[in-house]
Amino acid sequence: MNLIPEPLRGYQRVWLTRDIIAGLTLSAVAIPEVMGYTSIAGTPIVTGLYTVIFPTVAFALLGSSRLLVVGADSATAAVLAAGLTGLGIAGVTPGSPDWLAFAGLTALVCGGLLVVARLLRLGFIGDFLSASVLIGFLTGVGIQVLSGQIPDLLGIPKGTGGWFEQQWHWITSLSSIQVATFAFGLSTIVIIRAFKRFVAVVPGAIVAVILLTAISALTDAHAHGVAVVGAVDGGFPPIGLPSGLTWSDVPKVLPTALSCFVLIIAQSAATSRSFAFKHGQAVDINRDIVGLSGANIAAGLSGTFVVNGSPTKTQILDEQKGRTQLANLTMSAVVLLFTLFFTGLLADMPTAVLAGIVFLIGVSLVDVPGMKQLWRRRRNEFVVALVTAVTVFAVGVEQGIILAIVLSLLDLVRRQYTPGDFVIGQNQAGEPTYLPAVPGTQSLPGLVVFRYDADLFYANANRFADHLESVISSAPDPVRWVALDCAAIDDIDYSAGVTLANLVKYSRAHNARFVLVRPDTQLLATLRGYQTLDEIGEDNVFPTLAEAFRAYRADPGTAPVATHTPAGPD
Repeated sequence: MNLIPEPLRGYQRVWLTRDIIAGLTLSAVAIPEVMGYTSIAGTPIVTGLYTVIFPTVAFALLGSSRLLVVGADSATAAVLAAGLTGLGIAGVTPGSPDWLAFAGLTALVCGGLLVVARLLRLGFIGDFLSASVLIGFLTGVGIQVLSGQIPDLLGIPKGTGGWFEQQWHWITSLSSIQVATFAFGLSTIVIIRAFKRFVAVVPGAIVAVILLTAISALTDAHAHGVAVVGAVDGGFPPIGLPSGLTWSDVPKVLPTALSCFVLIIAQSAATSRSFAFKHGQAVDINRDIVGLSGANIAAGLSGTFVVNGSPTKTQILDEQKGRTQLANLTMSAVVLLFTLFFTGLLADMPTAVLAGIVFLIGVSLVDVPGMKQLWRRRRNEFVVALVTAVTVFAVGVEQGIILAIVLSLLDLVRRQYTPGDFVIGQNQAGEPTYLPAVPGTQSLPGLVVFRYDADLFYANANRFADHLESVISSAPDPVRWVALDCAAIDDIDYSAGVTLANLVKYSRAHNARFVLVRPDTQLLATLRGYQTLDEIGEDNVFPTLAEAFRAYRADPGTAPVATHTPAGPD
């Protein structure tokens, strides 16, 4: 048995230095970032550090991706906070021990769902969230995250109520801005943006944290009304089950865990695939699910919240030329040392600094280029993305997840229900031509070769039949052959099989021969099982378009015709 973790197999010594340097750089980015995520999740600051200790190690040992960085993530943190807020249980408030206990339980349940997903090989679930829906969802999360940090940046108390009410509250409270707090928050944003633009190799977030925390301590900013983090309880992560909870509490967090589960699979799979393809590596999503399950179980057992594959941190690791999970293990070791010995340095850090870091994380999630591309290339998918985004920040993240899944499935059904369909002809060189299947179109005089670019099933079978019948009935010449091009039809369910048999009868009633062109062996086997092929006849099956056209011309029941480009509608 090979005990070496899959991402570390075939390790080359020349990678060691680069992996360690990449891990050190990644830790400098991850420490302020994961601390910032706690303001979204509503948990103590140190729990953010915990997300990149044991959970990251668990994924490195159990997953398959060489680069995917697992830890706290803004999207799952937002889902978690929305779900726990919706529990409406007395004492379960952001920052409280009960809140943290429920956050840990959510991570454990999410880890359990991921175990089930692996056993049932459900890695494909992530494929049911389309790119447009993910763009809209993450944009909505970004808007929610960045807008949620504005009060802390300005030193204004947060409003209550829905998203619009909260925005109206800070807008009408601008006269109450705490100038010193705003200065720290604005400085954080300026420093991070400046380093990203001019000195990208240096993590601006860690520079902002160190510099502004030092200024806060030297000027005694807290005494001048600037809110600071205060004492941070560091030390080794607490090991064990969340305290005070029982099995009866599992159903309470199940909806939130399900939402996180879907998002984790979709986001982590997309990130893992993109970087694996970039480097010509194989990707095993189901094996990654094992790693993500272990990471979330480790999170629930080490006093922290749900973790996810991070696109931003993975991108940083790739930019630093990290080659394997050894870089992530290095990051975990650095963060553990920081948690054990250096959290006391955070006491004077202004909360506006964290707010500035999270604000920019929210900005990075707002995918303006992606929305612009959707607007230019697929207006209908832009509308889907926009509706998803607005639902996420205006209604709720969990509702946005549900809407995202529903819209993705509806889009899938729409594509199958209204696929492209064509009438195929031949040009002078004998090559196929494709014309839109509108009434008045035919392949040759007396011949209609109809192509339908989707599987046939109960929902689209009647539409398919009605469309083909309209083409047959409106053809310029009496139709003698009706040929169904099956190149894009992999399967036909029973309802569609009955409809196809009725089409055969319809064609014969109009003195036309019904034939199949380019069906695969599995489709023929399915039609034999329905006895529909008996109705069509084995001699009415042609493996290529060219053979079907030759057979039509040679059929004594059809008048001789000259080869020409098929006529379009008048």
